[in-house]
Amino acid sequence: MSDMECDLVVLGAGPGGYSAAFRAADLGLRVVLVERYSTLGGVCLNVGCIPSKALLHVAAVAEGTTALASHGFAFGRPQVDLGKLRNWRDKVVGKLTGGLAGMARSRKVDVVRGVGVFVDAYHLEVALTAGDRAAEVAEKITVCFKHCIIAVGSRAVRLPFLPDDPRIVSSTGALALREVPARMLVIGGGIVGLEMATIYSALGARIDVVEALDGLMQGPDRDLVKIWEKRNTHRFDRIMLRTKAISATAKPDGIWVSFAGDAAPTEAERYDLVLESMGRVPNGDRIGADKAGVVLSDKGFIPVDRQMRTNVPHIFAVGDVADTPMLAHKAVHQAHVAAEVAAGRESFFDTRAIPSVAYTDPELAWVGLTEDDAMKQNIAIDVGRFPWAASGRAIVNGCDDGVTKLIFGKESGRLVGGGIVGPHAGDMLGEIVLAIEMGADAIDIGKTVHPHPTLGETIGMAAEAYEGICTDLPPQRRKSEDL
Repeated sequence: MSDMECDLVVLGAGPGGYSAAFRAADLGLRVVLVERYSTLGGVCLNVGCIPSKALLHVAAVAEGTTALASHGFAFGRPQVDLGKLRNWRDKVVGKLTGGLAGMARSRKVDVVRGVGVFVDAYHLEVALTAGDRAAEVAEKITVCFKHCIIAVGSRAVRLPFLPDDPRIVSSTGALALREVPARMLVIGGGIVGLEMATIYSALGARIDVVEALDGLMQGPDRDLVKIWEKRNTHRFDRIMLRTKAISATAKPDGIWVSFAGDAAPTEAERYDLVLESMGRVPNGDRIGADKAGVVLSDKGFIPVDRQMRTNVPHIFAVGDVADTPMLAHKAVHQAHVAAEVAAGRESFFDTRAIPSVAYTDPELAWVGLTEDDAMKQNIAIDVGRFPWAASGRAIVNGCDDGVTKLIFGKESGRLVGGGIVGPHAGDMLGEIVLAIEMGADAIDIGKTVHPHPTLGETIGMAAEAYEGICTDLPPQRRKSEDL
């Protein structure tokens, strides 16, 4: 017995979920999209990627106006109206969620508001919810499906010793912008924590960061991170590396946190706001996967093949719940593959590289093999670097401490990785990703005519630097034997 029948049910309406549902509908399948919250878009659109980038844009503009004083444009001290800022953020999110709702209707995708769990390999029980996120469960329905795509995402890691207090927040709570703290602690020195630190610093907070590892932002090479750190020393009172927060007490005057490790203060420190940013764990353990026969890994991921199939062939998994990296753009591409396979097409997730970006100030973007990776894996590489101190556009824009870096396989000569630190690094990274996917070498990139004067032309110049033929740098030893 079932209340609804469909060709495909998609569980979760984040970037992976709604992309899978829309692609499958475009291919002619009858689709049911199950989402527990009142809007589509998941964490990324509603309380993650989009609202954080909206606030980071405001922070960059605000801090940029201060830098203009040395150029003859001086502005008064900014007056922050948190209410207006929150309203603008919500309008940005609302415009996008409204657009998704319209696209679901135009594709005749049935959107069911509720929490879904498997009954067996062909049935999903959905506990329906009302329009808002806090609504009580009203009733349950059963959806019968031929195929299912699991796109339930992930949740923030919680530290067990932290008390339950509104002054201790995840990134979702931080983006609520209830107030601007005088002192803020960021637990975890990864991308999300540092993006939040950028926002709150621009609003006037003083920041401490505690990180158990020996450096911030573990993905990119250390030389790029060092440039970022130098530009951001003004934000932080303390960066405590190889150190952990070990206890916290909520008192009327703040959250008192004790630390242990190489850079630990001797006494507990008081903070007005504590951001818990220790990463995320997949939600595979919350959907009754075992009742459908779907296997989970020890860490809660759902193993999949190149067609995004789980061990149950007609059930797929995409996005954060399937594997790392936990990135929206990866989820979307996996979702298209799963939807196409469910519709009977031969499609595979066969990517050479998945890009990553920290939308801090400056941005830090990287993809593929890093120098650190190559050293650990004993892979022979050569590197082409172009310092932005030799870029006219970077000098004009006041970002001449940036760097564009390309990494080439020593034997093949093909591009295998790259990184950029500087404004708009994320916007420029796509060219490097495409070059890796196309198997380009330094000549392919360097001989491509880039517009001048732009920051993007530093990619071509980094390739020329690798070849030893860049005329915007001092004379170099030529790479090519025939030059």
